[in-house]
Amino acid sequence: MSRRSPDGRRRRFVAAGVAVTVLAVAGWALLGRRPATTGPGGTGAAPNRSGPITHWAYQLQGYADGRLDALARGPWQLAVVDLARDGHTGYFTAAEVGALRRSGKQVLAYFEIGSIEDFRPEYPVLRRDAPDLVANPWPAWPGEHFVRYWDGRWWDRVVRPRVDRALRAGFDGVYLDTPLAYEEIALDAAQGRDRARLAAEMAALIVRISEYAKARRPGFLIVPQNSPELREQPGYPGAVDGIAMEELFYLATDEPCTRDWCAENLAHTRALRDAGTFVLAVDYAVRPEHVRTACDRYRAERFAGTVTVRDLDRLTAPCG
Repeated sequence: MSRRSPDGRRRRFVAAGVAVTVLAVAGWALLGRRPATTGPGGTGAAPNRSGPITHWAYQLQGYADGRLDALARGPWQLAVVDLARDGHTGYFTAAEVGALRRSGKQVLAYFEIGSIEDFRPEYPVLRRDAPDLVANPWPAWPGEHFVRYWDGRWWDRVVRPRVDRALRAGFDGVYLDTPLAYEEIALDAAQGRDRARLAAEMAALIVRISEYAKARRPGFLIVPQNSPELREQPGYPGAVDGIAMEELFYLATDEPCTRDWCAENLAHTRALRDAGTFVLAVDYAVRPEHVRTACDRYRAERFAGTVTVRDLDRLTAPCG
């Protein structure tokens, strides 16, 4: 059974030649290098260079002129920006990342590790030179395919170059989407692997990313999105600094999350929090009473949280 929502993970767009994922995170988590231990009920977070994180926003599109100036001017203290400026050819530069960091924000680079969209720059190269790395299509996201992420060529051709680019551009860390590929890839495309082995190999990939990046820059943040149950895999808890979780309390849009996997996700997320991992929660709701309820839940759970719209085309007010 899938532990994600049918609409969850991240939101993808290609609009006016720009594909940008922005997540500025705040609330009650204090991000940065995680403390060695946190007792039960701890926030699972640590101070960053500018002090406690208190404001965050989540926006994927609608940026004036495709620039990050509004983020730099705003009050948010952490931003997650797609590694590729327009999704396929342009990349955010060290100068742009540096300008955003100089505004007092930490900046994470978004990319996927378990799937690939057909507009990404690596896609046509994979189709030409290593077509067997591309597995079944993802019906919910036209133009996207799962990949054989356990194959060393995926690391060599896609993942490691993306981490290297993030390091060169001066990002503070990476935001890793589609770990849930281990649940969603077709078993007939998995080369004899069952779900248990697929989970272990996804966790191993995240551990590899963490070890590689932190060896080159200690304190580099590793933040996967969703699939909190991977905490049960060897090495995973120590490899990640944070976990981003979509739709813990409301599915897109304004639907209370009452399915069995909602409770499972919340239980695993709490366990990660109590082990010292910071939590970034995102819910999609517009009704004022639902926004208030989600914000109250974040405070009660000691999660950093934001409530926003599914299109992610505007900035929304932080929880009061």
